[in-house]
Amino acid sequence: MKIAALIPAAGAGTRLGRGPKAFVEVAGRTLLARSIAALAPHVDEVVVALPAGMALPPGLPARSIEGGNTRQSSVLRLLQATDAELVLIHDAARPFLSAAVTRAVLEAMQAFGAATVALPVADTLLRAAEEEDGGPSWGERVERSGLWAVQTPQAGRREWLLAAHLKAQQAGFEATDDAGLLHWAGHPVRLVPGEASLLKVTAPGDLLLAQALAAMWDASPDL
Repeated sequence: MKIAALIPAAGAGTRLGRGPKAFVEVAGRTLLARSIAALAPHVDEVVVALPAGMALPPGLPARSIEGGNTRQSSVLRLLQATDAELVLIHDAARPFLSAAVTRAVLEAMQAFGAATVALPVADTLLRAAEEEDGGPSWGERVERSGLWAVQTPQAGRREWLLAAHLKAQQAGFEATDDAGLLHWAGHPVRLVPGEASLLKVTAPGDLLLAQALAAMWDASPDL
């Protein structure tokens, strides 16, 4: 079966404040280039959704389409732009994707139909209380047992994902990710243990951690 990796990278990167996030560089390589390089050896094609008027730099093993106004609309366009039976959907802002995690989520998808990388929650969790001045304070503790933080890649049968996206578009339903959309549409989604290094670069502080990770990552080509 043909497998495609789909990367929605049409966001403006407002929180990071450095233009389109996918083109921000970490140790001399863009987040997008790192994500494409991690995915390309495991799939038949990589398709990227970019902001209007932008193109992929030469030399990257991928092709691009114009993305939508939201992540969800970009993923729908990506699904419509490939004829692959199986797809991996990955955030360009998660550049440190290991081969082991990619293989694991692909195997889970092929066995169960849909899967997502996720990380068991290790921190103490709280539901904050609000003080009179509007500031947060220690409120109700949330039991973390059984809680997972969702990462990407998220993988599934293209026909399932496309039908779920079209159904959501018709219903006006917005999901935070594609695994959540599959669950909403009635499909079981297998959880595959991820890695702490698979962080999402969102805020300026994340770039400092990404720079440190890149030094280790670039020195270990077998990751």
